[in-house]
Amino acid sequence: MNSTRLPVLVVGGGPVGLTVANLLAARGVPLILVERNASTSDEAKAISLDDESLRTLQTAGLADKVLEVVVPGTGTRYYDRKGRPLFHARGPQPYRLGYPFKNQFAQPELEKLLLDELKSRPEADVRFSTELVTVAENPDGSGATAVVRTPDDTVEELLKVSWVLACDGGRSTVRELRGIGMTGTSHQHVWLVADTTNDHHDERYGMHHGTPDRPTVIVPGRGGRCRYEFLLQPGEGEKGERPGFETLRRLVAPYRSLTEDQVERCTAYTFNAVVADRWRDGHVLLLGDAAHMMPPFAGQGLNSGIRDAANLAWKIDDVWHGRARHSLLDTYEPERRPHATAMVRYSERLGDVVMTTDRRRALVRDIATRTLLRTPPGRRYLTEMRFRPRARHEGGLVVGDHALTGTQLPQPRVLVPPSLRPLLLDEVLGESFALLGVDVPDAAWRRFNGAHWPDDAVDIKRIDVLLGDRLPPAAGAREAVADADGHLEEALAAARNRFVLVKPDRYIAAVMGPGDISAVAAALRKETL
Repeated sequence: MNSTRLPVLVVGGGPVGLTVANLLAARGVPLILVERNASTSDEAKAISLDDESLRTLQTAGLADKVLEVVVPGTGTRYYDRKGRPLFHARGPQPYRLGYPFKNQFAQPELEKLLLDELKSRPEADVRFSTELVTVAENPDGSGATAVVRTPDDTVEELLKVSWVLACDGGRSTVRELRGIGMTGTSHQHVWLVADTTNDHHDERYGMHHGTPDRPTVIVPGRGGRCRYEFLLQPGEGEKGERPGFETLRRLVAPYRSLTEDQVERCTAYTFNAVVADRWRDGHVLLLGDAAHMMPPFAGQGLNSGIRDAANLAWKIDDVWHGRARHSLLDTYEPERRPHATAMVRYSERLGDVVMTTDRRRALVRDIATRTLLRTPPGRRYLTEMRFRPRARHEGGLVVGDHALTGTQLPQPRVLVPPSLRPLLLDEVLGESFALLGVDVPDAAWRRFNGAHWPDDAVDIKRIDVLLGDRLPPAAGAREAVADADGHLEEALAAARNRFVLVKPDRYIAAVMGPGDISAVAAALRKETL
């Protein structure tokens, strides 16, 4: 049987599994999602969605719905060893990707929304109370065969599938079945995390208190919810145990009064900083915590998993529909692993610095930070979070060494004829490849159209981009957009008089002048056909 006609199996019904399932279903790819639990989570584990994650959900038509359950956030405020404000990290530019930079949410609400949307899609067969037992490659190379069953062992079923997407978390059954190890560090510090209600905090930002005696994180949410995280001292709690209420009440006392009925969740945990040794094994691919786990201090665990989903969903779509070879999926790990690994290490370093219990180190941190804040470059470095690893595809489906190649294209508002009503750029780009001609003449377009592009397999939408304060033509050979507020110019000025090839996940595959067109076309064709 041709694997392109078999459904995709998504293992795990957490936020990453539900996201990639929605992305696939929105592209018309049939799938089966299995989750061993009877329902979505009732615990608020992940609490932060960044602008890139919201942009990904936009591609599945979900961003507006998700915005109804999040707090449009303004970043993170850091405090020094004495509880005094140090600086507020707001990110590089408000709404650079079309959405607020950092957004607090309650995981149960997000999962329910994603699940309800998935169940409404005819492409999705959703099965909770169903666990994976085995998964093996088909001898004829047509995909994989999985055995699933209900928890009471009354029903066991054989599933023939094209691809298996392991979104089943840090204790991934799929990863264990395939014998894939993880490399990194397990940290022994025990943290207490508590989600509370009826809280007075109304800040739209997270707060990191770098007090050596008791490093603390506070993240306000919607409707009076608030998360507190405290580093526990020896004897105050053990991993996996629910700390006593008196311990929690004592820890939150500097910030609020608390009664037992105002505690939604309270547990003690440690964290890992590990990356799977390989992310693809035959027809099995790992996403989210199954592929990488990181400390929580950067708020990037879930967001890294959603980046995995965004990178992989369009590739599965193209392969499943026969528009691309299976080798296109080999670009997933080279594109995602470097940034995910850098984010794991960054989360570790951030915790070591911001949450240190060493008084001398905290003093040095505070002095260095205040010194940086005295200079404009230093202030930008901190407040714009230039210390955070930037996502860039160095390998995989990228061609050339232009400064923009491999980076994510921002999402400014653009003017689109004939109405000239400002739209977010992605509403024009579509769901496949987009080729932006940035102030290029018709002669350059004719040269591009004469090249041997793989349009018969991969759709490439052609768009004229006009920089400066100009009107786009109401009628022409191609769609056209113009700069609405200067941000399009800021994003693409470096590519003026060139073509910019944008992948469906909005990362730039190539920037080319007329002389580069044939070489880029050949490289793209080699990867996709």
